[in-house]
Amino acid sequence: QVQPVESGGGLVQPGGSLRLSCTFSGFTLEHYATGWFRQAPGKEREAVSCISSRSSEGITYYADSVNGRFTIFRDNSKNTMYLQMNRLEPEDTAVYYCAADRYLDLVLRITKDDYKYWGQGTQVTVSS
Repeated sequence: QVQPVESGGGLVQPGGSLRLSCTFSGFTLEHYATGWFRQAPGKEREAVSCISSRSSEGITYYADSVNGRFTIFRDNSKNTMYLQMNRLEPEDTAVYYCAADRYLDLVLRITKDDYKYWGQGTQVTVSS
């Protein structure tokens, strides 16, 4: 049973930082594409950052709104993916989800329909 589990959300002031973690169980992360998505109230779920399968040689995607502030990375030995979020803004407030699906190529997947396995979500609130 593939099950991603997020952690690390919370309340932070504008300009602050948070690190989200997503631990995967039930499969070997190396052969999976993974991503972070977020959904704010009344809005569609959108891709924040994604990384292709074979992350040691893989490629990454960042939404324009987070490029330069967020960093996605994985530790395959721990079956864990991270999202380091710096210089947070109120517009970053949302529920953040991690997602995964098995792909053996280096193609980036950046739509929610590309992913079969989803975590339960973790709330990130940026407010003073």
